[in-house]
Amino acid sequence: MDQDAGWTDYEAGATLGGEGSQGGLVVRDQGFRGNLRLTYEADEARSFHSITCGIAGWLRHPRFFDNAGDAARAFEEMKPALEELGARLTEGGPRSTADGQAAGPLLAAFVVRFS
Repeated sequence: MDQDAGWTDYEAGATLGGEGSQGGLVVRDQGFRGNLRLTYEADEARSFHSITCGIAGWLRHPRFFDNAGDAARAFEEMKPALEELGARLTEGGPRSTADGQAAGPLLAAFVVRFS
């Protein structure tokens, strides 16, 4: 099975080359089923590479790297984990306090794993 199945360029690539949320240039930006997103930013002058992963309504988590190789590997490694986490959460965010409380340990485990 294709590892990238379902992942497509976010906004058809319109964000590429723009400034990202962490201050680098967006070099890769992909979404999955409208609620998951991975954005890779880089600034070689600062040896800066970041990946921000998100789940609509639930999570926005940046990671930082000092080289492109590690960042590119992490980008691919995070896809299946983000898909798995997204599948366990209510689409669009918590609908109740209980939803949020149940998701807390799942979100925390993801952030710890990918910090």
